[in-house]
Amino acid sequence: MRALAEKAQISAMAISKYENNKSTPSSGVLLSIAGALGVRVEYFFRTFKVQLKEVEYRKHSKLPKKTLVQIEGDVIEQIERFLELEEFLPVSPVEPFKLPNDLPFIESYDDIEQMASTVRHAWGLGDNPIPDLIDTLEEKGVMVFQSNALHGERFDGLAAEVNGIPVVVVGRDWPGDRQRFTLAHELGHLILNDSLAEDLDEEKAANRFSGAFLVPASEVLKELGNRRSRLEPVELCVLKSAYGLSMQGWLHRAVDLGVLSKSAYTSMCKLFAMRGWRKQEPGDQYPAEKPKLFMQLVFRAYAEELITGSRAAELLGQSLSSFRAMSKKGFCEPEAVNQ
Repeated sequence: MRALAEKAQISAMAISKYENNKSTPSSGVLLSIAGALGVRVEYFFRTFKVQLKEVEYRKHSKLPKKTLVQIEGDVIEQIERFLELEEFLPVSPVEPFKLPNDLPFIESYDDIEQMASTVRHAWGLGDNPIPDLIDTLEEKGVMVFQSNALHGERFDGLAAEVNGIPVVVVGRDWPGDRQRFTLAHELGHLILNDSLAEDLDEEKAANRFSGAFLVPASEVLKELGNRRSRLEPVELCVLKSAYGLSMQGWLHRAVDLGVLSKSAYTSMCKLFAMRGWRKQEPGDQYPAEKPKLFMQLVFRAYAEELITGSRAAELLGQSLSSFRAMSKKGFCEPEAVNQ
């Protein structure tokens, strides 16, 4: 509160009164607070208020509470914009998420291979690389958001539920392979729910599902062969580029499927650690993915005159002049998709 007061150049006592409905800020004060928080004034008049339910962090033990609150606040603000937009559309743009039929019960980690294959084929993905995982999940009823608050090595994503819709959040500036593994991992939690034997670790199972969903067993054997004594780093780099699974992820797939022995896998891991590749793999980063559904729907609503340009700009978190410039050019800048 003190930090906000200093940044907005008002007193902490005034902010306390606003929060407790003891005073109402003037338009000038609202502009100052909006500027300090990095939101448009319209944000304070938004009618949608949502709560994240069943919030799960993949890794958060070292993150301070302040950071966790910042992350959740960022996500809630984005979800509220999406729900507000949905009110203007004649048909809900998000189909309900549902599990494919005939999913097997998982009694061992190896059974997860069949589970991942069943999901891929039920969704018409076959065994080929998935070019855009965010787009795939959005089509299947999973809301995907990105946040600038998710940074550093101590945080690996968030999963929650809003109005019965599963929500997954990844870092906006993460490499694409890290985004994709987190998205597939959280999908694994949804798919494996109530289908996992009690003696199996859910996090380990979700990791196995993530690798199997991104690169099915048949593709691993096709690319690597049935048995190897070692894998060339350049080979793994090429496969990372083709499938969007990290080089270390490919090592895991190789040992999970018996292509590499555990001793050979350990040797490769030592090589990666010695060369510093566990923190940053060699070669170009896999391109980050961006959610596209929200922007597409905003422009659809604008084109059909369901919302004004001003409302469209507010939903996208842009100024009206920026929105008009983007609309006039007829294409979106990468920065715009990031909003």
